[in-house]
Amino acid sequence: MSRDTELLSAIQTYFDALYACDLELFDRVFHPACSLFDADEGAIVVDPIAAYREVIAKRISPSSRSQPRQDEIILIDWLSDASATIKVRLRIHENIFIDHLCFVKGTDSWRIVAKIWHLERRMA
Repeated sequence: MSRDTELLSAIQTYFDALYACDLELFDRVFHPACSLFDADEGAIVVDPIAAYREVIAKRISPSSRSQPRQDEIILIDWLSDASATIKVRLRIHENIFIDHLCFVKGTDSWRIVAKIWHLERRMA
C-alpha cells in the first residue's frame, strides 16, 4: 500500500471514529500521548487524549441520529515520508469543526500525535 493510501485510510478512520463514537477506531488512530489544543474561548486549552476519549465515550454518536456525513479533507501537507499535517472539516451534530491533525507513521500505522481544533460555526 502506498504512503498516500495509508494516510488517507488513517484520515478516514478518524472521520469514522468521530461519526460513530467508536472507541476501537479512536484508539487505532490516536497515539496514546496525543494532546488536543484550542483557543476558542480566548485562552489556550490543552486536553490529554484520555480526557477527549471520555468525551467521545459519552457522546451520542452522529451515526445513531442518522446525521448526514459532512467530512472533508481540505489540505495534506507532507513534512516527510513519515509525517504530515492534515486540515479537515467535519460536522458533529450542529457543530462544524476545522481540525489540524498532526500524523506520524510509526512501525505499524499512521497515528495522530496532536490535534488543534476550532469551532468554525453552528448549524441552525
